[in-house]
Amino acid sequence: MPARTIVTARQQRLGAELRKLRERAGLTARVAAQAAGIAESKISMTEAGRVGVSAERVRHLASQYACDDTALVDALVAMATERGRGWWEEYRGQVPSGYLDLAELEDHAARLTNFESVYIPGLLQTEEQLRAFFASTVPKLSEEELELRVRFRLRRQRVPVPYVAVIHEAALRIRTADRIVARNQLVHILEQSELPQVTVQVVPFDVDGFADIGAPLLYASGPVPQLDTVLLDTPHGSDFLDAEAQLHRYRAILRRVEASALGVVESRELIHRLVQST
Repeated sequence: MPARTIVTARQQRLGAELRKLRERAGLTARVAAQAAGIAESKISMTEAGRVGVSAERVRHLASQYACDDTALVDALVAMATERGRGWWEEYRGQVPSGYLDLAELEDHAARLTNFESVYIPGLLQTEEQLRAFFASTVPKLSEEELELRVRFRLRRQRVPVPYVAVIHEAALRIRTADRIVARNQLVHILEQSELPQVTVQVVPFDVDGFADIGAPLLYASGPVPQLDTVLLDTPHGSDFLDAEAQLHRYRAILRRVEASALGVVESRELIHRLVQST
């Protein structure tokens, strides 16, 4: 099987999980290759996501690594046997590759939890808001680039899984464009919050003991906890985190954030008041 020329974040994640199992078993790549009856380079390429791996090979490696977590192995097999191109592949080469990795992450998540302190969550932004946001990008985007990013973001919003958005009141009050766009954005959030799969909570200004967590945070729950992923937006791009200690830390952060937020009803009431005053 030839090596891939493009390796997605999800393919890298499958390889990384196989590497974690091997290292947890205390085996070198050389010993693992000998036990599996394959070249050491094949182990290395698989763990880097550069080549695909069959369901049988995943199960055989898991057995060699003494992994008895059936749910985890089944989830890895499912990742290894995914077929077909996701809708985001239509945009490859037209938008940053990180956008594609994010769309793929969202598409395969079992649940999404998002905290935003400055911006409206991307999955809840109106087209007007999106245009204003991308128009402010530095360096300035061409009209074609702007249109592509708007269309891509709007397509991402069709995520069918349960979605929890925890938004600081500051993000609701900041005007990316003008008063009309801001009001329409708030109304849109209220409308989206009525969907059965969407939960919106607001962290108000007057809550006690709240400390900003820094970068915007998206927590994507996988089919098993070991396959959860944290995505942080940073000035240099998106960081995908999946180390056990990192997942534990950000689960704790989200629990603290959600504990500081108003309930669903109270959050809607606050947004209604902002609509009336905008």
